[in-house]
Amino acid sequence: MKLVYVCSPLRDNIQRNIRKANGYCRFATKQSVVPIAPHVMFTRFLDDDISEEREMGLVMGMEILKRCDEVWVFGDRLTKGMQAELLAAQQMKLPIRYFTDKCEWRDFNG
Repeated sequence: MKLVYVCSPLRDNIQRNIRKANGYCRFATKQSVVPIAPHVMFTRFLDDDISEEREMGLVMGMEILKRCDEVWVFGDRLTKGMQAELLAAQQMKLPIRYFTDKCEWRDFNG
């Protein structure tokens, strides 16, 4: 099975965004892939409001990204953290798929 890095917003309303990311992971699972959402996992033991811990989470997320087969982006906006993840994914030449926050596929290529 493919490992898919789930990229979605975290900040602003962290609890709501974690619930949404859990839903995105559920959707991905139904597509027969293994979803990896570092921002959901790491916020269980790192505090995103403490800059050192946020940075640690971003660095660890990049390590996980290196091991994934694809990146799936969810939502209608790209945060700074998401932009950094996407830039890294592009440099690694990973396939990137875009979805709305309702898990509908978006085609930005045409």
